[in-house]
Amino acid sequence: MYKDLNAAPINPLPWVVWLICLPVIAMEVVLSAGGSGLVGGPGAIGWRLEALQRLAFSPDMLRLMVSEGVWPMDGLVRLVGYVFVHGSATHAIFVVVMLLALGKMVGEIFRWWAVLLVFFGSAVVGALVYAAVPFTQYGLVGGYPAVYGLIGAFTFLIWVRLAGTGTNQWRAFTMIGFLLVAQLLFGLLFGGSTEWVADIAGFGTGFLLSFVVSPGGFARVKARLRER
Repeated sequence: MYKDLNAAPINPLPWVVWLICLPVIAMEVVLSAGGSGLVGGPGAIGWRLEALQRLAFSPDMLRLMVSEGVWPMDGLVRLVGYVFVHGSATHAIFVVVMLLALGKMVGEIFRWWAVLLVFFGSAVVGALVYAAVPFTQYGLVGGYPAVYGLIGAFTFLIWVRLAGTGTNQWRAFTMIGFLLVAQLLFGLLFGGSTEWVADIAGFGTGFLLSFVVSPGGFARVKARLRER
């Protein structure tokens, strides 16, 4: 059997996926190296805590900003900055793996600017919805809300494909359903947090934005639905 010796060892990724992913990887490498004492000396042990304090999204801060009508840059940066810092190396690894997988599937169909809009739009809306819910208090960190936005875009692609074949479109939501059930079980077993609010909001944002930013946009979806 012929084997292409010049083929890349891994499937190539759209450059926009690396543009998003590399800052997450770089941040985690620096924080993990500092936390383990490999770089930065004794003071580096606190780098992760400092990064969390600087970038974590605080729902209480946003509520105060809205009530006072004041919009400091420090508070606005957190609307997207929180996706680049994680609570642990394990947290970051899971986000990176999902980002690479979903980014490849979405990025090979969506234009580069559409991928960026889905990713950061889901991050922002996820944070805003998280702050709008009155029972959220803890800071929001990590890229899951933005990754869930890519899950929403991927779900949209499956949904359109199923609509074109006349198959039950609810099958497109299998992935998000599985993730939500797994998240619920994990929360019941180990104690959950309220971050799922931002995750669901991110998913919905990614799915809805796809109607506008996907190739052909809503017109293509409408045409396919009429073919049924």
